[in-house]
Amino acid sequence: MAAFELPTDQLIDLFQTGDIEVLGRMPYSSNATLLVNVTDAETSPTARSHRAIYKPGQGERPLWDFPPGLYKREAAMFRLADFLGWDVIPATTLADGPFGEGSVQALVDADFEHHYFTLHEEGVGETALRKLCVLDIVGNNTDRKSGHCLWAPDETVDNPDDQPVYGIDHGLSFHAQFKLRTVMWDYVGDPLPADVTSDLERLSDEGLPADIACLLDTFEADATISRARALLAEGRFPEDETDGRRWPWPLV
Repeated sequence: MAAFELPTDQLIDLFQTGDIEVLGRMPYSSNATLLVNVTDAETSPTARSHRAIYKPGQGERPLWDFPPGLYKREAAMFRLADFLGWDVIPATTLADGPFGEGSVQALVDADFEHHYFTLHEEGVGETALRKLCVLDIVGNNTDRKSGHCLWAPDETVDNPDDQPVYGIDHGLSFHAQFKLRTVMWDYVGDPLPADVTSDLERLSDEGLPADIACLLDTFEADATISRARALLAEGRFPEDETDGRRWPWPLV
């Protein structure tokens, strides 16, 4: 099955221009996280439609260590992955919905029986998982739970390593202070894949694209590039130097 019913560029256009209908609230979310259906504003025989997750800014719970506007960080993480050429974050953009501006992210048609722990144990989606791990380090994700890794089985992909896996829930990312918390510690000490290294080198050389930097403050934007360069200098997946404090809770 395909993870999405439309290509990424069409999803972004649909979410920015379409009508957003709230279908319900997703459970177990600390902030307003709404299941929506987005359809073309003008009906026609070729009208597009896709389900998505809408996170309005006004539904966010205030935090002491992150400013308001967590939804912008959702879009920033997608744009960072897109710049790197990594298809590991569902299409995400900013849009005006029924409750004001927020992020709109394509709903993944995933196998929800699986998550990072089961996928890694079974050797499924390792290529995408390693890229997600690097993306979390560069983007300073403070909340990578196992259940935030969604597998969208693709019968046309023969190599289990290349099965598509998508990361979700990136509102707590891009802080200027290094605050990484993740369950993805199985790659410690492994060399960075060659293609990952070349993509990070391009980010280091060109700097953070303007469409990402505009969603962050100056310190956060500078810190993102600094983390990418530090990872390149190390050349391998880093260790948790805190003796286990860089884990989120709950783990799944």
